[in-house]
Amino acid sequence: MPHTPSRHLAEGPRVGIRYFTHEDGAEFTARARESKDLHQPWLFPPDSAQAYEAYAGRLIEDRSKAGFLVCEKDPDAESGGWGAPRSSIAGFVNINNIVEGGFLSGALGYGAFAHAAGRGLMREGLDLVVRYAFGPMRLHRLEINVQPGNAASIALARACGFHLEGFSPRMLYIDGAWRDHQRWAITAESVTSG
Repeated sequence: MPHTPSRHLAEGPRVGIRYFTHEDGAEFTARARESKDLHQPWLFPPDSAQAYEAYAGRLIEDRSKAGFLVCEKDPDAESGGWGAPRSSIAGFVNINNIVEGGFLSGALGYGAFAHAAGRGLMREGLDLVVRYAFGPMRLHRLEINVQPGNAASIALARACGFHLEGFSPRMLYIDGAWRDHQRWAITAESVTSG
């Protein structure tokens, strides 16, 4: 299901979320290069134009994926706080392996960029994506798989209401090896009831 261009889908006090576009490549890859020390060894977002095109293309065209950019509001912009050309990409949240029918679920992956890390922007952005997934996307369950040593990612999952469900040994192939992961999940009922 191809996505429409960069209209914000939801917004909070400091960030808005929107779909990835091909036009975001230059800023996204620059932010990824600036953030290597923050991301590795956990995450390897595309840091070249060619890698971004392949990555964004999958998120835009593949019906089983949805990619969201978390964009920081420009506090100096006029008319509502959104400086369209000046709002910066603070991070990203992807929903992969979207399954419809009786399952209605997806697997989340996310990352903050260095300039936005530790400022609460990704918490706000992840909350917006979760509500969007359980609202307009009509999903029922979201799962995050995190390497046990990735304390920042685990803290974000916990802060956004995800609950630890289990442990999966050698679950994902990352940085040349099969890595263990914790499974964190949330359902639509837990968001609407709490």
